[in-house]
Amino acid sequence: MKKYDVYGIGNALVDIEYEVEPTFLEKMNVEKGLMTLVDQDRQAELLNNLEGISHARSCGGSAANTIIAVSQFGGKSFYSCKVANDETGEFYYKDIVSNGVTTNMGEDREEGLTGKCMVFITPDADRTMNSYLGITETFSTNEIVESELLASEYLYIEGYLVTSPTGKAAAIKARELAQANDVKVALTFSDPGIVGFFKEGFKEILGDKKIDLLFCNESEAMSFTGAEDVDTAVSQLKSVAKTFAVTLGEKGAIVYDGEREIAIETKQVEPKDTNGAGDLFAGAFLYGITNGLEYTQAAKLACHSSSELVTKFGARLDKEKVNTIKESLL
Repeated sequence: MKKYDVYGIGNALVDIEYEVEPTFLEKMNVEKGLMTLVDQDRQAELLNNLEGISHARSCGGSAANTIIAVSQFGGKSFYSCKVANDETGEFYYKDIVSNGVTTNMGEDREEGLTGKCMVFITPDADRTMNSYLGITETFSTNEIVESELLASEYLYIEGYLVTSPTGKAAAIKARELAQANDVKVALTFSDPGIVGFFKEGFKEILGDKKIDLLFCNESEAMSFTGAEDVDTAVSQLKSVAKTFAVTLGEKGAIVYDGEREIAIETKQVEPKDTNGAGDLFAGAFLYGITNGLEYTQAAKLACHSSSELVTKFGARLDKEKVNTIKESLL
């Protein structure tokens, strides 16, 4: 048995959600439904012109949400990331540790500014992100803790790392280390716009051998493959991943276990906020397959958890809700 179920790498961002109307996004020229990288001045401009309701901040970034979910469900997880020695970085460090995640971070951190993500939630439950990476833009191989990576069953790579040269290099190095040392590799595409713009970078991260597990939604699957429908995209993903899960929103998910394509239905709910749903799906799924569940069972757990998440604001469930879900399904 490995020391950790999942070792994750990704951009460390403090997330703050805002309920806004689509008119605010239009007025501020924010592209709805996608993640856009911005500088600090742009974030200040958006904040100064904000028309909406703000929610509590939390440590985030796509992979962090997934790694925290693994821990909440009862798994063992490690997260490598980079935050600064500012107040925001201190908040991030304390928040992720309080969620049961072991990390490379400590009290001694570099000077700089910790990254922040403004998450705009519109009444249709769609999420739009404007992210200032701050110090996490320099996430590199220096943040990889090789001994802990090799003590893990899975490496989990956040696709957003492809946007930074040092982040991409770290993702490639981590994947190479994992594949050379019998650690399975999982990757999430993260965002359809990022996939489309950085497709060649993703191919570098994926490497020449099939990775063990890929997570994406239908838009990301079609963006990467160039397919015009999800069925064709699913067929083409088999050339880059041994297994994968494609989330389909209210339609559930398609899971490929290496032999079969499995259609998974999800509970129908009235969504308020879809932010973090894909991250939670990946976390619940990874917890499942590293703790004795078959792909179908793990996907059902993941779909049910995500359907619960979208009924509330925020990118993660509380521990009590997680326990209720486990008791009802496992």
